[in-house]
Formats: sequence, C-alpha cells, structure tokens
Amino acid sequence: MTSEIIYKGELRTEARHLQSATIIETDAPVDNQGKGERFSPTDLVATALGSCMLTIMGIKARDMQIDLAGTQIAITKIMAADPRRIGEIQVAFTFPASLQLSDKDKTILENAARHCPVAKTLHPDLVQSISFGW
Repeated sequence: MTSEIIYKGELRTEARHLQSATIIETDAPVDNQGKGERFSPTDLVATALGSCMLTIMGIKARDMQIDLAGTQIAITKIMAADPRRIGEIQVAFTFPASLQLSDKDKTILENAARHCPVAKTLHPDLVQSISFGW
C-alpha cells in the first residue's frame, strides 16, 4: 500500500504516505464549493506532472554530470467542463542563468522530462504544454 486517505469533513482530506509518514492535506477549490486553502486533488495532479518531469530530468542530468540545482517550474492548471476535468497543464521550466549546456544536452534533458511516468500516464486528451526556459 502507498498511502491512506481520511476525509476530514468540510471537503478536506488528509493523505499519509506510509513509507515516510508525510502528510498532504487537500481542499476543494473555490470554484467547486471549497475554500481553496490547500492544494486541490487536481492541483496535485498538475503538480505531480511537474515534479515527475524535474525528477526524471534530474536523474538523467546526474548521469550526465550536470547539476540542475535551482531549476524551477511554474505550473498552470486549466480546468475544462462537461465533464469537469483538467483540460490543460502548462509546465514552464526556468533554468539557472549559470547553467550552460550544449543543444544536444538540452534535447536529451527535454526528452527525459517529456517521457516521465506521470506524463505517460495522463490521458492523451489532456494537453501538456511544456516550455523550457534555457
């Protein structure tokens, strides 16, 4: 088992990662009857995509002896209706100005990010808009 989730009431949940005991709380978003005071479940899906991309890119970078420390991602989740779902996730990478890479290295790292397990798990109708700010 990976995690346990408890409904706390007021449209909130508490998820406990069993291996580490780390806790994540969620709240329904304001546009869906919640208070928007925590990540929503769909926020976590969008955030998981960015985190997975950067993790897989980091593994490849480590193999290439490239340090990606300081790299940032801005995530924008765009909801669609009928049925209510995530329609698009925008992933905008920003790399440290000090990171100087060849075009070949950039392509290798970009391909690693695009092929992360979360990206490959999400439905193909969900638009993944990815930009790499080298």
